[in-house]
Amino acid sequence: MKILVAVKRVADYNVKVRAKSDNTGPDLANVKMAINPFCEIAVEEAVRMKENGIASEIIAVSVGPQSAQEQVRTALALGADRGILVQTDTDLEPLAIAKCFKAICDNEKPDMVLLGKQAIDGDNNQTGQMIAALTGWSQATFASEITIDGDAVTVIREVDAGLQTVKLKLPAVITADLRLNEPRYASLPNIMKAKKKTIDNTTPEELGVDTSPRVTLLKAAPPAERQAGVKVEDVAELIDKLKNEAKVIS
Repeated sequence: MKILVAVKRVADYNVKVRAKSDNTGPDLANVKMAINPFCEIAVEEAVRMKENGIASEIIAVSVGPQSAQEQVRTALALGADRGILVQTDTDLEPLAIAKCFKAICDNEKPDMVLLGKQAIDGDNNQTGQMIAALTGWSQATFASEITIDGDAVTVIREVDAGLQTVKLKLPAVITADLRLNEPRYASLPNIMKAKKKTIDNTTPEELGVDTSPRVTLLKAAPPAERQAGVKVEDVAELIDKLKNEAKVIS
């Protein structure tokens, strides 16, 4: 089984991202970048499948600038066999990214596409669903458990009402939720080995993908600062403040 796993370059989740002074977008200058946490979970799941003899090859794919090679190398250090970087300096929308993955799927013929349910920068939660729509493959989102059985895969997915179990025919597109697994750390020997692994570079133009934007960002600004709360001595004072200051009750 060949698995295609998505790796997105995002600001590290520990970093507090600020808006640019001209409000044209987030200021990522000198900000620590990392693999999107949900993508990291997808990589871990693919590696576990290979360790269990289910997967034969793992291809880590990223769509982004040249610097995204760093995140592809990290995926290689975690256990992926080779990488593909679709290089572009444009901040692509989910549809354009899904089209890039569709083109790569046509070339590589994977049995499964694994990716995080969403990225922590755009928070769109769209790319996986769009890949499934473009390829016509089965899909399961928000996966918390994946079981392979021949040419079928059973996925337990997290939904608002609890858990839902679905069975899909391969090839399939699966998006990873937080509780699917606990990602490992790359060991030093594997980091050294990853430097020798292959990363193929291509572009959306070479893949024949139209990356024209459908959405225009008008403004990016930090949320309004909240005023500090106050402590009240008893319920009577609380009622008084809600009635006379906040005026939310009468």
